[in-house]
Amino acid sequence: MGLNSRKLGEISQIVSTAIDDGKLPGCVVAVGFQGRLVLLTSYGQQQVEPTPVAMSVDTVFDLASLTKPIATATCVMLLAEQRRISLTGHVSDYCPEFGRHGKSELTLFDLLTHQSGLIADNPLADYQQGPIEAWQKICDLPLKTPHRTKFVYSDVNFIVLGRVIETVTGRSLSEFSRQEVFEPLGMKWTRFLPPPEWRDRIAPTGQRNGGPILGEVHDPRAHLLGGVAGHAGLFSRAEDLAIYAQMLLNGGLFNGRRILSADTVTLMTRGYPVPMPPLTSDPLLPTGPLLPQATLRGLGWDRQSRYTHNRGQGWSDAAFGHGGFTGTVLWIDPARDLFFILLSNRLHPTGKGEVNKLAGEIGTLVTGALPRSN
Repeated sequence: MGLNSRKLGEISQIVSTAIDDGKLPGCVVAVGFQGRLVLLTSYGQQQVEPTPVAMSVDTVFDLASLTKPIATATCVMLLAEQRRISLTGHVSDYCPEFGRHGKSELTLFDLLTHQSGLIADNPLADYQQGPIEAWQKICDLPLKTPHRTKFVYSDVNFIVLGRVIETVTGRSLSEFSRQEVFEPLGMKWTRFLPPPEWRDRIAPTGQRNGGPILGEVHDPRAHLLGGVAGHAGLFSRAEDLAIYAQMLLNGGLFNGRRILSADTVTLMTRGYPVPMPPLTSDPLLPTGPLLPQATLRGLGWDRQSRYTHNRGQGWSDAAFGHGGFTGTVLWIDPARDLFFILLSNRLHPTGKGEVNKLAGEIGTLVTGALPRSN
């Protein structure tokens, strides 16, 4: 493929150093280039206690906030393409009870780009009586700031989007994403609520009730919502995510199955200035020149923001990606026909660890290995 194998080989060195420094117990790294999976490697341990288990490329991980683009935003885009929802439609058009307390003007676009004005996370206590009560608490939330005036990365935004999907389809987010996205793509190891027979393959995360969290979502709000939520709860492995990434690079098509149209993929993954410029009549239309330091978000994706450091250097302006709290990262570059995946369980066993710096270093090595013409 013309890649610099020495540069790719340096990934092993920096991952080993990070493991030795206690940043993570282990991880899986995958790189795709020009339609081929050119690197798929595991490092370290899937589990260090109570019994050590070696990491494997088949290990299944809690994706945390990668749930937002891969499950929730993809389903929203699919429904928009089917004209069952409008990205510029008001959330209250689909969930009327949500429009209380100044939220009637919020659109799906506002939620997808994190400029709704909603709080980042409402109190955990709001979720302790179950999903029905939790939804009422969200509907009762006021805006923290006027919408489209500030970028605030918010889990609440995507919990609401998950609710919209369920209301419009009559299916849970778990069912709809599995039946309409993951199963058609052949992503057999991607789902919410992993079954008990997957347990030996799943990497543990933090601690809950005096023991490791294994096979249950780490995020406490998603856990209290029954393991299925728009912001967290999805589990997957590297090879499945490689399929998903390649689908987007192919303009919505993989192995003969079309999930999204090419125009929908473009709409989902291009950069939108956040907050929106004044007097923007249609946020989905292309914009003019942008400030060099402008915050850009895709619909569910990061493009250029304070969270972009897990991408590394050398990626094109077309690159988009996301990270997850448990230690997961995915970046995709359509201009270079390239993606990289880092899946880790940095929270095991101490609840600490840190992988964003490591992810950025891997991303820089990946682009540094490309043929010069790229």
